Amino acid sequence: MRSQVLRDSARGEECTVQIVGVCNYQSETTVLAHLPDESKGMGKKADDFSACYSCSACHDALDRRVRSGALESECEWYMRRAMTRTIRRLYEKNLITIKGAK
Repeated sequence: MRSQVLRDSARGEECTVQIVGVCNYQSETTVLAHLPDESKGMGKKADDFSACYSCSACHDALDRRVRSGALESECEWYMRRAMTRTIRRLYEKNLITIKGAK
């Protein structure tokens, strides 16, 4: 699943990853960063639903371009929290809907 609307929605957003000691909190560097899941394969990114709003510094840490001690021990927690925060934000922006939600 690819959505240019979801990808574009990251522009100017607050980073939802916020790795302690890593995050630069610069919303101008925020992109929709893909997180690993079963839709990912050799040479294929995960789909846009398995993603989060990430600043450039956190994105580098998630993709292991830069090593972070904080991320190494709690990577899954940071990714799950970021994905949940991003889904909430997408819902608030009316970019996704949840049937029956109030």
